[in-house]
Amino acid sequence: MKKTYLSWSSGKDSAWALYQLQQNPNIDIVGLFTTINEKYNRAAMHGTRVEMLQRQADAAGLPIEIIKLPDVCSNEEYESIIGSFIEDVQKKGIECIAFGDLFLEDIRNYRKRQLKKTKIEPLFPLWKIPTDNLAKQMLESNLEAYISCVDKKKVPKAVAGKKWSQAILNELSKDVDPCGENGEFHTIVVNGPMFKNSIPISVGEIVEKEGFVFADIIPKNSY
Repeated sequence: MKKTYLSWSSGKDSAWALYQLQQNPNIDIVGLFTTINEKYNRAAMHGTRVEMLQRQADAAGLPIEIIKLPDVCSNEEYESIIGSFIEDVQKKGIECIAFGDLFLEDIRNYRKRQLKKTKIEPLFPLWKIPTDNLAKQMLESNLEAYISCVDKKKVPKAVAGKKWSQAILNELSKDVDPCGENGEFHTIVVNGPMFKNSIPISVGEIVEKEGFVFADIIPKNSY
């Protein structure tokens, strides 16, 4: 079995990638990792609280490594921080790093370049699955996620904070990807077949910032 880390966005796609990896007898998932904005202490774009990230990792039965990025982060700084992380996990014997990317070739190629000088193999368990089929699979498998961020140029801002569902997808424009892979929306997963338990949440403040609308998805029963 190959020791594998999964890049964890906190959303439905990385959660579904986790589920696919859990079913692969050749893969030993040993941990998750994610980047956060150190100023806001949240995962960028998804706006996920660190506490929620930890609750998700606990529900998956896995440790999570939090990588802090400065609020204003140049490409050079990002490359240096992620490069140090990759060096570290390679020393730990990690053989694969998995990603939940769906069809964006430039992002996939970037991931591969990041790992090219290492012995770590990039994995893309969801790659090129048609996103309408993928969304259907997720929803029929009782994956539960809440929409934490929307691009208000593409998606009505009233969708922020709503549960991701077929009913919501039916309301969106036909040019909106059902998985939001073009950045139309982002989600935070709270339950699904990849978790041992659900994460109860409340929807907090909804704010607009730089063309995006963010809903604060707050885990209940904090500890």
